[in-house]
Amino acid sequence: MAAAAPLAVSAFGQGRCRDGYATGPCPLTREVATASIKPLFAPTGWKTLALDHIAFATPDYRKEAAFYIALMGWKLRHDDGKQAVLDIGDWGSAVFQHAPEQKTATLTSFCFVIDRWNAKQVDAELRKRGLTPVADNDGKGFESFHVKDPDGWDCQIGNGDGFAKSRKTAATEKLSAPAPFESTGWKTVWLDHFSYGATDYKKTASFYTNLLGWGQTYDEGSQHELLMGDVGDIIVRGGNPNSPDFGKSATPPRRARIDHISFGISPWDTDGVKAELEKRGLRARIDTSTKDDIHVAAFKSYHTTTPNGFDLQISYVTRENRLALPNAVKPKSA
Repeated sequence: MAAAAPLAVSAFGQGRCRDGYATGPCPLTREVATASIKPLFAPTGWKTLALDHIAFATPDYRKEAAFYIALMGWKLRHDDGKQAVLDIGDWGSAVFQHAPEQKTATLTSFCFVIDRWNAKQVDAELRKRGLTPVADNDGKGFESFHVKDPDGWDCQIGNGDGFAKSRKTAATEKLSAPAPFESTGWKTVWLDHFSYGATDYKKTASFYTNLLGWGQTYDEGSQHELLMGDVGDIIVRGGNPNSPDFGKSATPPRRARIDHISFGISPWDTDGVKAELEKRGLRARIDTSTKDDIHVAAFKSYHTTTPNGFDLQISYVTRENRLALPNAVKPKSA
């Protein structure tokens, strides 16, 4: 194999090896690009049961919350003057925290519910794997630990008695901020994917696979899509440690970040969704992850931008067709 350029960490677009191996964007052979690494640690055996919440730091949290309520059909559960908690259907929660120092909205952490919860045992298993758990309990039954993944991302693991439990009752509060536009009537039905940028995507994929029992779809060579139980999917993107030039770049590695989230909505109408976005003064940027026309593409979605500058993706993906994106961009053979 000829000397290859590294598969850059900065590539946040769809997989660089999508169109084939031993090519300009993907100089490694299939065997090298997709070769496995030694697992980060032994599997815990835990299963991810639910999404407790995702947390955003936002310059204007009420404006951001009002946007998601009107566009995505989310419901306000609580607003204490410092943050708003919204229900995403009956399957997830979003916390919008007031952070006036932020220039744009930033996703700061996520929290998942795992099975077989026993705080002492969970703490011991985390420490056994070289992690440093930090307890975070509310005194009302919710128990959790924060740990850092290989890039320092805040991953919280909980017992299911937090926001996941509160969603069993209807969210009925009204936000003080005005709606930015007429409600679309859409329902957010699925967490299509997090777009997660890591320094070493194979290491990060190993971390979550072995810690939280997330399933694998394919290792493409610059990214790996994982199944977060029945919660949704996550695309882990970044540098390939099997590249001979990995780690030799003069550019220092960045911390992990989630640059966008894609949510599946219902009802979906390809032209209708675009029209509804544009009617509300929002730009609808087509994303099929391939060169296909959106009307015939295997994966259909639009990107738009929230009032606080977050990249929101809206797709037709549901639990039933959750593999639409992995199948659409599965790499060609070398």
